[in-house]
Amino acid sequence: MIVEFGHFALILALAVAIAQSVLPIAGFFRRDPALMAVAPRASLMLLLLVAIAFSALTYAYLVSDFSVLNVIENSHSEKPLIFKISGVWGNHEGSMLLWALILALFGAAVALFGGNLPLTLKANVLAVQGWISTAFLAFILTTSNPFLRVAEPPMEGKDLNPVLQDIGLAIHPPLLYLGYVGFSIAFAFAIAALIEGRIDAAWARWVRPWVLAAWIFLTAGIAMGSYWAYYELGWGGFWFWDRFSAPSWCAPAF
Repeated sequence: MIVEFGHFALILALAVAIAQSVLPIAGFFRRDPALMAVAPRASLMLLLLVAIAFSALTYAYLVSDFSVLNVIENSHSEKPLIFKISGVWGNHEGSMLLWALILALFGAAVALFGGNLPLTLKANVLAVQGWISTAFLAFILTTSNPFLRVAEPPMEGKDLNPVLQDIGLAIHPPLLYLGYVGFSIAFAFAIAALIEGRIDAAWARWVRPWVLAAWIFLTAGIAMGSYWAYYELGWGGFWFWDRFSAPSWCAPAF
């Protein structure tokens, strides 16, 4: 039941993201403060709903619910707790859900800490962030649903890829996503400025802390990923598996 609740929360999140992407823009062009004020409230609601969905998937991993296809393919009942949790994003579907969660997190951060922003700019920034969230949530629900059930659950899961059973998986992807996804706020500020037709020194001051935060997280994520790749895989200037897995048309002839 919790899995279905998480799935339903994700569907509601898509509906909220659509409202967040449409109503504030309409309010901007109609000069309607009430419609523009929808943006921060929708951002907070979006974060809540996506967090509920992510928590539901995490719960399925923690209790080893092997009626969920995603848990079957990426977990095992005897895995340590840290690898059960990190296994949530150790696959395509779960990592996309983590991506959507961080998108919603940054939108909610602008809604909470962007009190110094003009109403029109804040509404447009959050609307653009809503566009991005809408695209990712629609993609997850239509092609990468992490909540799919199986008719006959197996006794055990297939376990997580051994290479991913490392503390690096618990640290590297969240840090990297906080960096990558964090730059969506810089993109949202840029598009909002284009919509308003105004880019000035004040706009640069408003966007600067968000860019710095994303840059710090991305730097930390890349550094952690480099260290993880080095001690987990071993490399001498390149990852050894790239040399042997590359297709013939791009592999050196030797």
